[in-house]
Amino acid sequence: MRIKITADSTCDLPADLARQLDVHIFPLYVVMDGAARRDGVEITARDIFDHVAAGGKLGNTAAVNVGDYLEQFRAFRAEYDAVIHFTISQTMSACFQNANIAAAELDNIYVVDSKNLSVGISLLVLDACRMAREGQSPEEIVSALEAKREKLDMSFVIDTLDYLKAGGRCSPLVALGANLLSLKPCVELKGGQMDVGKKYRGAIEKVILKYLADRLADVESVDLTRVFFVKSCGFKEEFLAEARQEVMRLCPFAELIDAEAGCTISNHCGPKTLGIAFYRK
Repeated sequence: MRIKITADSTCDLPADLARQLDVHIFPLYVVMDGAARRDGVEITARDIFDHVAAGGKLGNTAAVNVGDYLEQFRAFRAEYDAVIHFTISQTMSACFQNANIAAAELDNIYVVDSKNLSVGISLLVLDACRMAREGQSPEEIVSALEAKREKLDMSFVIDTLDYLKAGGRCSPLVALGANLLSLKPCVELKGGQMDVGKKYRGAIEKVILKYLADRLADVESVDLTRVFFVKSCGFKEEFLAEARQEVMRLCPFAELIDAEAGCTISNHCGPKTLGIAFYRK
């Protein structure tokens, strides 16, 4: 059985890896100055940051629409026996709802709510690709990954709350207080929702090293198969190399995949955001 794996651009799967695995990425939209641009196709995270730095207004993000899904699902069903599509958590976007509306028009389209975002979704996508290559059925793949998504550990640290404030996801008072105190919150994904965990204080580079030590402290509970290392623009490469080395020193993962935060994530979290995603046992 030929199965096509697809995902929304919120998964932040590196483009070269998506091409290698033949994973189709549906771009969300970034609406800026009245124009809707496709995430990673017509606009990049760097474009967003440069626009804001120059005094421009932060844009909004919009879900993949039903028409986009239906057109591509129909094309894939003409070539493949089934399609398995992964979306960002349905509590954060209409992507899951829209994909299901499109899927209802066809047969053998399976839409999976990742209950996650960014590279947390990519972990599920890579497992789906492997299981499809092994000859497992769409039902087996979906069932296994809906169970495995509960073991995902996805978190990230934000340098500034200014972008969350501009997007209406954080009050100006909270953002001001956090910035004055140099607080850097760790945001965790729990049950499909974003939750604020530990609040760190200090320069973001020092905070990230503390954050990594905290997230990877319980080595015995970590599935060492793979870790995703994701960041937005703004860090010096020397620091990123140090941070990657620290991840591997703390936990000897068999594979570390480096990823860039796309427009959707960057638009909400801003520059100098860094996170990791892996499975717990």
